[in-house]
Amino acid sequence: MRKLTVVLAGVLLASLMSGCMFPEEELAKNQVPYEDQLQAVQTAVDQFREQNGGLLPIKTKEEDTPMYQKYPIDFNKLVPAFMAEPPGNAYESGGIFQYTLINVEEDPTVKLIDLRMAEQIRSIQIRIRSQGYPPFKEDIADNVYTLDYSKIGYEEEPYVVSPYTNNNLPLVISGDGNIYVDYRSDLYTALRESGKTMKKGEDIRSILMEDSPFAPAFSFPYTVNDQNEPVFMAK
Repeated sequence: MRKLTVVLAGVLLASLMSGCMFPEEELAKNQVPYEDQLQAVQTAVDQFREQNGGLLPIKTKEEDTPMYQKYPIDFNKLVPAFMAEPPGNAYESGGIFQYTLINVEEDPTVKLIDLRMAEQIRSIQIRIRSQGYPPFKEDIADNVYTLDYSKIGYEEEPYVVSPYTNNNLPLVISGDGNIYVDYRSDLYTALRESGKTMKKGEDIRSILMEDSPFAPAFSFPYTVNDQNEPVFMAK
């Protein structure tokens, strides 16, 4: 009888442990950009366009919304007619990614935005608003500045994790107070590894998306200098 009790207790403990682990496993899955999920959304978008005269299943954004954040997918227009439910890693399902469209005029293509970047940017903006003005530190390009984070309560400089290289990326601010991710190191790596020579004056951010499911959201436009190195594009 005692042995049976021990066995039952072990089974119960194992069940409880597996039950506790399941949400963590699900959470981990919601942070992975699965190719099959991306393709399922792409198929649904293509079918929606075909049946709606070329219209796109997107949410309406302000006209001056940055290019890579301007066309977020509206899953209410896709579910249930074109897919059963949004992907598990989509924000709408409790995930960390926003599904968005790029190249909407020629070839609407589904990409992802990591919303952890948006959360970090929002946290910085809240601190700036509480102070009343941005603590500009260094002028690094036309209308691009670094911030003196110590003046808004940071002991260390905040950063975001690159969806392309997993490196830590710094943040910069424009003269009108908008926070952006500094993708120059990612662009430098992409240019070096691809061996491509870009034209001065052209926006080179698309090179980041050639082999990645992510859009370079929250970014200034970039071009190259005479040495084919990434620089902020002057406005």
